[in-house]
Parts: sequence; C-alpha cells; structure tokens
Amino acid sequence: MAVLELPTRFEAVQDARAFVRSQLTQWDLEELVFTTELIVSELATNAIRYASGPIHVRLIRDRALICEVADGGHTSPHLRHAADDDEGGRGLFLTAQMTQRWGTRYTPTGKTIWTEQSIPAPNERF
Repeated sequence: MAVLELPTRFEAVQDARAFVRSQLTQWDLEELVFTTELIVSELATNAIRYASGPIHVRLIRDRALICEVADGGHTSPHLRHAADDDEGGRGLFLTAQMTQRWGTRYTPTGKTIWTEQSIPAPNERF
C-alpha cells in the first residue's frame, strides 16, 4: 500500500500522477501507469474542485489494483454522459469505463471514491 496527501490546489494533480507512476513502476505494473494516472487525475481534480481537504490518494496492490481518493466532502459523485458541446462532465464516466468496478464509501469525515483494475497475469505482460 502507498499513500500520498495532496494540498487542495490544482497544481498538486501533477504530484499525484508522479506518485502513481513511481509506485506502479516499483510494483512492476508499468502497463497500468497511463490508465491509473488518468483515473487519479480525474478523481483528484474533482476532489479539489468540489470538496474540501485534506485529499489522500491511496494505492493498494492486492489481487487487483485499488485506487482511492479521499476528501472531506459528502457530496455524491454523479456518473453522466456529457453532451458533445459540454466542456466537462466526462471524468467519472471515463473512470468507470477504464476500471472493473468503482464506488463511493462514506466516512464521518468525508468520502472515498475507489476504483478497481485487474492486474494482468505475468504471462499477459509486455
């Protein structure tokens, strides 16, 4: 497991991507870096935009790769299909498309949005 606390400013999203890249490389899961960076970027950006701090990113390597972004907000995220002319609203939809499962867990201090990605078997890797 690896954890990163992010400040509530948009510039911190690049730190979250670097954290994902570094940790997945250490775990020999380079094939999941691009997708996981995108997932963390979307979830962290939403947390910064719509919730309150602190924001925590947690990666858990188990039978699957679990990615969690926790914040101090209690507002439920909404999965929606953005119209062609919408400038936003695609992040959670894209996240749902790139993961096996996702969900929201509420705590006394906020919420955690989690995603689950399959870890390829060693013979399915590069």
